[in-house]
Amino acid sequence: MTAPSDPNRLIAEFAIGGMLAVLLWRVIVWVREAPVRPDPWDTETDKKLSEPETAQTCHHCSTPQSSTAWFCPHCGNAVGQYNNLMPYVCIFSEGEIYRNGVNQRFRNRPLIVAGLALMTLGIVPFLAPLYWISLIKNLHDLDRPKADET
Repeated sequence: MTAPSDPNRLIAEFAIGGMLAVLLWRVIVWVREAPVRPDPWDTETDKKLSEPETAQTCHHCSTPQSSTAWFCPHCGNAVGQYNNLMPYVCIFSEGEIYRNGVNQRFRNRPLIVAGLALMTLGIVPFLAPLYWISLIKNLHDLDRPKADET
């Protein structure tokens, strides 16, 4: 057993702290030196999007929406400006996320898949294995090209 004032332990703690500081510094430098992506909008498009009379569209099906709509009449997804702040309507936004994980195409990224898997543990832990099976099946289907894509 080592004593709290053991010089070897103190040196090891300084070494670990130094390595963590260097690692943090390298991450900061890596982020700062990352290439800047060009702005996809030209000034005319940016101006049109910021005008108050520009119609809002559904993020899923691009159907124009009224400014007072909570749900898209075409696909049923939540489109309201404050849907995620309203306790009852927020449930539909969360349900949309869960449905996208098992029914639709989404970007197959490890962080997205881990988030979907962990979110189910917080909401309904006893049903999480069933959701995970459906999620894995959907991930397997994402790898296969559709008939119209070949």
